[in-house]
Amino acid sequence: MRLDHIYRLGLKELNSLWADKVLLILICWAFSGAIYTAATGASQELRNAPVAVVDEDQSPLSRRIVGAFYPPYFRQPAQTSLAELDKGMDSGRYNFTIVIPAKFQHDVQAGRVPDVQINIDATIMSQAFIGATYIKSIALGEVNEYLTGTRDSSASPITLTTRVRFNPNLIGVWFGGVMEVINNVTMLTIILVGAAFIREREHGTIEHLLVMPLTPAEIMLAKIWANGLAVLLGVSFALLVMVQKVLAVPIAGSVPLFLAAAACYLFAAASIGIFLGTLARSMPQFGLLVILSIIPLLLLSGGVSPRESMPTLIQNIMLAAPTTYFVRLAQGILYRGAGLDVVWRDLLAMIGVGACFFNVALFRFRKAVTQTQV
Repeated sequence: MRLDHIYRLGLKELNSLWADKVLLILICWAFSGAIYTAATGASQELRNAPVAVVDEDQSPLSRRIVGAFYPPYFRQPAQTSLAELDKGMDSGRYNFTIVIPAKFQHDVQAGRVPDVQINIDATIMSQAFIGATYIKSIALGEVNEYLTGTRDSSASPITLTTRVRFNPNLIGVWFGGVMEVINNVTMLTIILVGAAFIREREHGTIEHLLVMPLTPAEIMLAKIWANGLAVLLGVSFALLVMVQKVLAVPIAGSVPLFLAAAACYLFAAASIGIFLGTLARSMPQFGLLVILSIIPLLLLSGGVSPRESMPTLIQNIMLAAPTTYFVRLAQGILYRGAGLDVVWRDLLAMIGVGACFFNVALFRFRKAVTQTQV
């Protein structure tokens, strides 16, 4: 291999990318607007949940409970009747409804345990359980404070002190913004490199390259470094501007260390893109293969839910994907401030898996070259 060949072919790839305005818009959007909308548009927290109350008691205690629901977790409770309760739930106007029975305060003061009905719209899975816990805590706290002057239900023999690390206020924006950056690295690298390979085939320029004194490895490496550079610039902008400045998310670890790890991961993801490009015969086929590949990579790599909650078979299969190691080391660096002494094992594993994909893609490319020459 000659480095000047790889360098000049890479410049050709950058010129082709610059001429493709659609891909440029995709890159700009993926590392700017997509980061913001993913972080702020799909919040997993309970916020402004519509709640309705059927207060059949109309006592000071029941009104005290109703008045305890206020923003930002809940909207101002809407007073309704039993006849309108089901209609409101069916139409989606209310996510939570509370029915306080008659003689509620009298039964509480008499030492009895009255039933308070809570209806939950379980189609909002991300907020249903959180909202039910909040409602229970608010109601019990108000009753205890009304009876005893304190919100604690009973004296505990121990004191539990909870300390939340890495995200002390449990802000979902911190998680969503950073994970969108990590996911977009995978998506764009595979799409850009694979599309560049398919574009060479569809335009017939792959034959022009093959008659030149170039090796398949040089062609592949040129596509990897050129498109990888474009993605790396986008990642740097996303972290330094969108995440830290616009979303005000603190980065705990070293940004240069993350970018160095991302550069290694770009090699692995680009190899996957070239491999998919050797399988597909046209851009529509490549698009279908990308969908079938990217979705499992994003969902099963640990970025959406912890890998420990997945079946053991899935965990073992995903060890063959470089995305698993990249997500783990990226979360360690950006969230928990991990250094190279912590993430070096994942880094080596990611490079090893990427080298395997590169060799498989190189084999497929050489095979395609041989068939073309024949």
